[in-house]
Amino acid sequence: MSKATRLSPTTKIVAYGFLSLWLVMAAFPFVWTLWGSFKVEGDFFSKADWANSLFGTLTMSETGGSFTGDGYYGAWVQEEFWRAALNTLIVCVCVVTISLTCGTLGGYALSRSTYRYAFWFLLFALMFRAMPPLTLVSGYLLPFFEWNLWGHLSTTIIVLVAINQPFTLWMLHAFFKNIPKDLDESAMVDGCTRFQAFRHVIIPVMWPGVITTGLFSFLLAYNDFAVTTMLLSKENQTMVPKLVSFLGTTQTKGNVMFAVAAVVSITAPLFVMIIFFQKQIVSGLTAGAVKG
Repeated sequence: MSKATRLSPTTKIVAYGFLSLWLVMAAFPFVWTLWGSFKVEGDFFSKADWANSLFGTLTMSETGGSFTGDGYYGAWVQEEFWRAALNTLIVCVCVVTISLTCGTLGGYALSRSTYRYAFWFLLFALMFRAMPPLTLVSGYLLPFFEWNLWGHLSTTIIVLVAINQPFTLWMLHAFFKNIPKDLDESAMVDGCTRFQAFRHVIIPVMWPGVITTGLFSFLLAYNDFAVTTMLLSKENQTMVPKLVSFLGTTQTKGNVMFAVAAVVSITAPLFVMIIFFQKQIVSGLTAGAVKG
């Protein structure tokens, strides 16, 4: 590192101090919720003494220990939160699979198209994506009710794919644009068909972009509340609407702790996924940022 770019000790202390403070502030809500999920409601929401949430005074007297898993047992077993988790997994896998399949094929075709309709198609898709999701859902309700399709996971998958597809097209189209056309043209000169060139040459180069787009599609389906609440019946709820149902019955003792345990259960897989795919996310988001 040159002297011009070398940081002074004071600058390093300020920078590290700011980053440490930001890290603590960002991590505190989840860490506090994780800690509180192993307490009883009287401790975690104590009005008499906030220290009860740290030391678990009522938790000790009610359960015999400083920590308890009653919140997780009540949420996952008593209230069958595992069904909501399974429904969420099915919805997310289907939405990501369909969105990426259509998005990669459509994005590649539009990026290689020489016709002007490709631009207008993408512009129309962008306008469709900018519309509020609830506006789109209202258009599906009548046929879903008439055909007796309301309340099933398949209807939610259809709507989420429709909402997500314009974003997927735009993102993958941008990634494909950064890949030189010479690659697939060279493959076709060597005897590949257009689809073979796409599958054997372009897709291996595109993996960071595909993974990044897939993660965003997954997060859309995983965190959705409005669409899943309107289109799914109580028996087929995904995790986020199920979590809200716990909060709707706060007068029942323990239900709030079911919600706290559900919050941790919903958030923890996202942390694991981001940590596991962090390299692909960074490389995907920065792909094409530096050329030459």
